[in-house]
Formats: sequence, structure tokens, C-alpha cells
Amino acid sequence: MSRTPLSLHVDDVSALARSLRRQMDDLDRTPSHVEMLNLLAKAGGFKNFQHLKAQQEPVAAPAVDAVPEIDLKRIKKAAGYFDVQGRLITWPKKRSLRVLCLWVLWSRIPARTTLSELELDEQLSLDHLFCDHPLLRRWLVDLGLVSRTPDGREYKRIEAQPPAEALEVFKRL
Repeated sequence: MSRTPLSLHVDDVSALARSLRRQMDDLDRTPSHVEMLNLLAKAGGFKNFQHLKAQQEPVAAPAVDAVPEIDLKRIKKAAGYFDVQGRLITWPKKRSLRVLCLWVLWSRIPARTTLSELELDEQLSLDHLFCDHPLLRRWLVDLGLVSRTPDGREYKRIEAQPPAEALEVFKRL
């Protein structure tokens, strides 16, 4: 059976309870799910559940909370990979932490600007301390945060909305 939300309005809850009690007394067993839907519909003044469904407009599904959940522990760990000047100290072992750290580096690449490989390497060198800008460059490209021409001469930051966790890391740096 579908899970279309429907409303059931009754003017007298006491009458609804009496009707349900009477109908359940007539049964010699516990009603099934479908039987219970029919009992409720009858107690509410409808012939059966199908009649109730046909007579009403479906209720809009409750709005899902648009704010995504964020893992504060992961945010704190990711922020811990940066020094007080905001430079990446070491390369995280966990992929989820790497991605958050790369969003920070992405945010520091000039927007809507084409950079040469050397210019991007210089930018990345300013933002980390473990001297492996090729690694960072490859990861940025592989994650789709930076685009690269086929010959690898030009790089450009891809504009995107950072995830909520990355935004929280930005605030902590």
C-alpha cells in the first residue's frame, strides 16, 4: 500500500472511539493493517479506506529539513590539519578529511582565473607545508574542484557550492 499522507478530520473524537470500539468488538482477532485503515475510515464517516482516499486531496509531505547534518568531530579534525596561519600541515590519511582540506585549498584559488601549472603550484605551495603540490593538484582535478586542459598547461577553479562541513572548516581557520 502506498504511503500517501492523508488527513482524517473528525468533529467528535468520543464518537470515533465508540465506533472503533464497537467495530473491534465484532472482530474475533486483532485487525490487520488494512482492516485497521478501514475501521478508522468507517469510524470517521466513510464507507471504507478507499472512499476516504477518493474524497480527499493528499496532504503535502512534510518538508525535509534543508539544513544538512554536519559532523562537528570531523570538522574539528580537519581544522586541526592546518596551522595558525591556515596552511595545511600534513596530508590526512582519511579520504573524508582530505576532501574537506582540499575544499579549503580550493577556496584560496582565484575564481574565474586561468592559471598556468606553475601559478597553481605557487598558490598551493603557499597553502601547505609538506612540499607535495603535485599531489594536491591531482586531487583537486580528480575531485572536480579544478579543471585542467588536456595538455596540463592551464588550470581553472570550478565554481561550486562547498558542502556545509567545508564551510564550517572555513570558519574555524
